[in-house]
Amino acid sequence: MTVAAPAVLQLSAPAKINLYLHVTGRRADGYHLLDSLVAFAGLADGIELAPSRDFEIDTDGPFADASGPPEDNLALRAARALAEAADVSAGVRIRVTKHIPAAAGLGGGSADAAAVLAGLMRLWDVPEGAVDLASVGLQLGADIPACLAGRPVFVGGIGDEIVDAPPLPAAWLLLVNPGVAVSTPSVFAGRRGGFSAAARFAMAPSSTAELAAILESRGNDLTEAACRLAPVIDDVLSAIRAAPGCRLARMSGAGATCIGLFDDEAEAAAALPSVRRGDWWAVATALV
Repeated sequence: MTVAAPAVLQLSAPAKINLYLHVTGRRADGYHLLDSLVAFAGLADGIELAPSRDFEIDTDGPFADASGPPEDNLALRAARALAEAADVSAGVRIRVTKHIPAAAGLGGGSADAAAVLAGLMRLWDVPEGAVDLASVGLQLGADIPACLAGRPVFVGGIGDEIVDAPPLPAAWLLLVNPGVAVSTPSVFAGRRGGFSAAARFAMAPSSTAELAAILESRGNDLTEAACRLAPVIDDVLSAIRAAPGCRLARMSGAGATCIGLFDDEAEAAAALPSVRRGDWWAVATALV
C-alpha cells in the first residue's frame, strides 16, 4: 500500500560546522579543492513545505531580513531545480524560519536547500533513486551535498566527495558571530601560501578532549584571509579561547562565525556571557 505524502511537511535544517578545513589544491577552472570534517549543530532553520501550483517562498525569524530577494533564495532555486530534474509539474510554497545567520560560514542557505530537496522528494512522491539529489544540490552550492548527508562527513573535491566520518562524541559548541558578513569568493581569493594535505582520521574520539586533541593538529586554511578582510574575527577567536572550559576555538567555513568546543551544555552556557560583546551574536548549541 502506498502511503500518501502529508499535506504540509515540517523540517529542520541544521547549521553546518567545519571542524577543520584544509585547502588541498586548485583546479584549472579555478575551483579550490578541499578536505574538511563537516558536522552539524542543534541550531537549525525551520522549513515548511506545502503544495502549491506555483513556486513561492516566505521567510521569518531572527535573520529573515538578511535573506535577500526571493528569486535569489537558495531554497527556492533548489525547488525549481528538483522540479526540472524530476520532471515534476507541481509547485511548492516554502516558509523558512531563519535562526542561522546569513553569510556566516554556517551553511544556512545550503542547509535550507538540502532540507527542501529531501522534503520535496516526499511531498511530490518522487521515487527514491529517480534523481541524484547530491548532483542537483552541487550545481547550486558546494555545501549542499554534505547538508543532504546530515551527519558527520569528510568532504573532498569541490564538495562532491562525501565520506562518512567516525562517530563524534557528545559535545557542545559556542557559536559566535561579530555581526559582519564576509564574501566566500573574496576569502578564497585572498588566501595566501601553499596547499595543505588532507587530514582525515579513522579513529572515533571517545571524548571532547580527544576530539579537540585531534583537531588541534588541523586548522582552517581560510582563517588568515578572513581576518584580513574582517579583523574582528581574530577578536572573536581570542574571546572564545579565553572562555572557561573551551577545548578549541576555530572559524567555521569562510567565516565570520567562530566556534568553541566544550564538554557539556553547562560549560557552554556558562561561557556565553564572556563572549557577548556589543552587536556580537552568540548561542550555545549541541554538536549533533
